Amino acid sequence: MFGKLVIFSAPSGSGKSTIVNYLLEQNLRLCFSISATSRPPRGDEQHGVEYYFLSPEEFRKRIENGDFLEYEEVYAGKFYGTLKEEVERVFERGDNVVFDVDVVGGCNIKEYYGDRALSIFIQPPSIDELRARLERRGTDAPEVIESRIDKAEYEMSFAFRFDKVIVNDNLEEAKAETLRVVKNFLAG
Repeated sequence: MFGKLVIFSAPSGSGKSTIVNYLLEQNLRLCFSISATSRPPRGDEQHGVEYYFLSPEEFRKRIENGDFLEYEEVYAGKFYGTLKEEVERVFERGDNVVFDVDVVGGCNIKEYYGDRALSIFIQPPSIDELRARLERRGTDAPEVIESRIDKAEYEMSFAFRFDKVIVNDNLEEAKAETLRVVKNFLAG
């Protein structure tokens, strides 16, 4: 039951964060993986709570040492990644780990852990619906939405590499299906 990993990837606006937060409330001994970043803390962010904050130099050194399960240099000198020791920290507590990562990171974590990991791709019903959701949020300029749509099309091309694809055309049904799939995996 414990010491397993559940990996979530999805395009922005597909409902992934809502589904992950729902699962974290379900008494499944799931613990969210804290990522590392080389960017400085924002506002009230604290080291070891929202992120592990590392300098770009320290991040590069830890890459060289093989300390990361996955990482990405999002912008020049701005890294994000998952430390192997973070997974071990959660396992030592007797919990399972939940990841919310990009598609490449999700594939890398699944490859590393094999059958100990379940990878789930949350897919919007269509690109048009995804665009409508992003527009309804009202948080992004039109050019940002178009950039997210382009990225979503790329991300959706990875869906076949995940163990389970859940189409979120009805949030309550998607949450119920995800809960059933995760419970079955953790019990197995």
